[in-house]
Amino acid sequence: MPLRKAVIVPGNGSGDVERSNWYGWARKQIDKIPDMTCILKNMPDPVTARESVWLPFMEEMGCDEETVIIGHSSGAAAALRYAESHKLFGIILVGAYVSDLGDETERASGYFNRPWDWSSISSNAGHLVQFGSSDDPFLPWEEQQEVADNLKTELHRYSDRGHFQNTAFPELIAAVNKLKAAA
Repeated sequence: MPLRKAVIVPGNGSGDVERSNWYGWARKQIDKIPDMTCILKNMPDPVTARESVWLPFMEEMGCDEETVIIGHSSGAAAALRYAESHKLFGIILVGAYVSDLGDETERASGYFNRPWDWSSISSNAGHLVQFGSSDDPFLPWEEQQEVADNLKTELHRYSDRGHFQNTAFPELIAAVNKLKAAA
């Protein structure tokens, strides 16, 4: 299947996603790629980011076999759970993690109450790219590495990006272009 769409699933607490972190900037850059469209919407339940709310919303946004989901933080957890039961062109994970980190809000989201189905994620998401930074103030590197190890992602490891809350993210656009060329 061709790659025709990117859907950016933000981290929780992002508020107006168009003006948060690199999301709006990335949407504009991806929309410039020929035969690509990028969907970025304010998520329902933006603070707790409950799986029971976010995954159906991702279905409404049309995440399918011609879609790469770009998930940041809680959005990465949502992308992983979505791929357990949905075929996708691929997933780009930014600041991915595997546990509730001992945080009550993360626990309430519902993503971390059962084991990850790494096998289904791998078979349903044709391409797996991951961005992580060892200086992330919220996510221990071991959590990010566990995702990479279990999924054999194309891992882009940094030591100076924190939680990827900058306003531009050119490496992400390069990854989308690379996936588009591979389609």
